[in-house]
Amino acid sequence: MTDINEKINKIWDAVVSGSLDLAKNIIIAIIVFYIGKFAINFLIKVVKKVMLRRNIDETVSKFILNILKISLQVTLFIAIIGILGVKTSSIMGLIAATGFGVGMALSGTMQNFANGILLLVFHPYKVGDFIEVNDISGTVKAIQIFHTILVTTDNKVIYIPNGTLGTATMINYNQQVTRRIDWVIDIDYGEDFDRVKAVIDSIIASEPNILKEPAPVVELNELSASSVKVLLRCWVATGNYWTLYYSVNRKIYEQFNQNNINFPYPQITVHTSK
Repeated sequence: MTDINEKINKIWDAVVSGSLDLAKNIIIAIIVFYIGKFAINFLIKVVKKVMLRRNIDETVSKFILNILKISLQVTLFIAIIGILGVKTSSIMGLIAATGFGVGMALSGTMQNFANGILLLVFHPYKVGDFIEVNDISGTVKAIQIFHTILVTTDNKVIYIPNGTLGTATMINYNQQVTRRIDWVIDIDYGEDFDRVKAVIDSIIASEPNILKEPAPVVELNELSASSVKVLLRCWVATGNYWTLYYSVNRKIYEQFNQNNINFPYPQITVHTSK
């Protein structure tokens, strides 16, 4: 009888001790839950304010905040079940294995996604810019998470994966406020360069879109096999690039003809022996 009472007392002591430990762990877990919840909300608000101050794209901002919130909540959940006595190593292993498998299955998509985030954060181009990548050029219509949408000059719509834009060499024609235009004009040997330069100077003076600084340059650029090449170099506001380009082309053609300045034609000289 005494042995039975001792066993009952031991069982009771174990139950009481276990219950007290469990109650203590539950109380600690509840405290950690509320402190963690408060800390997560506070951190999310701080990160959101930082993103607003830095004018980060709204799509990127929402995505980053959601990912951050979910990650912190998962971390808090693992911490709480660890406090309650559940072994977390197996759960961490399962999460890691799942993440690895999903990452391998969606490697190409994830690359596009990651580069989409970087493009939206660092802004190498924006909607409305004219860009060129891998011999494809067009105006940026939209920057999405997985693709950038371009509209070409002949009104085709092209979807370029952001993974391509993240690794390829890209030219942004609108990022700078000014651009340089070069014309190389062929004239006949025997033409008076000073007279040609005077005509080009008059064209420069007639064009309000040509910037004064840096100053335009007119120089004899090259003595080629069948012509003398004259260089005209000037700077223009980016938005006026094509307007100026076509206008100067037209004026060079018209005024050279009016002043009897000859453009050379391709020639072949054939020598025959008698």
